[in-house]
Amino acid sequence: MANNNSKTIKDMTFTGVGNLVRLLPTGTVFLFQFLNPVLTNNGHCHPLNKYFSATLTAICGLSCFLSSFTDSYTDSNGNTHYGIATMKGLWPSSSMVSSSDDLSKYKLRFGDFVHAFFSLTVFGVVALLDSNTVDCFYPGFESTGKTLLMAAPPVIGAVSGSVFMLFPSNRHGIGYPSSPSTDES
Repeated sequence: MANNNSKTIKDMTFTGVGNLVRLLPTGTVFLFQFLNPVLTNNGHCHPLNKYFSATLTAICGLSCFLSSFTDSYTDSNGNTHYGIATMKGLWPSSSMVSSSDDLSKYKLRFGDFVHAFFSLTVFGVVALLDSNTVDCFYPGFESTGKTLLMAAPPVIGAVSGSVFMLFPSNRHGIGYPSSPSTDES
């Protein structure tokens, strides 16, 4: 009996870790990590660098937020299509929707807004506490705010991770890793 309980806990742990990986769209985070050192001049900013970096951060944050409302489905031919979740169902990105595809099961849910909020929060922590961003926008903060720089990411990560573990998202949208079966949204 103990083996059954430990297997359940182990499965829940692996599921939770898998949901943490899906917390942020990978392409958006990669783009930010790639462009931020260039746009912040490795933390030695001029006013133009600050505008570029702030624009990048805002665009990537918006992308993280909006990506929570995207999903995918597999049509009868096995092709994957992406769309935006609406109150009535999935609004597909292409006009090639067959009548056998039921997109109404991909309706917008309250959990989508919760996931969008936490994705934006986690991205904000990643972006605003990045060493280049700190050096660029608030250079004196690193020495005086060392405690915040060290404590905020794990705390936000733990809270967001707990929310994602307790309320997992079944969406497989743009920028998120896909799963073998995307019909379970």
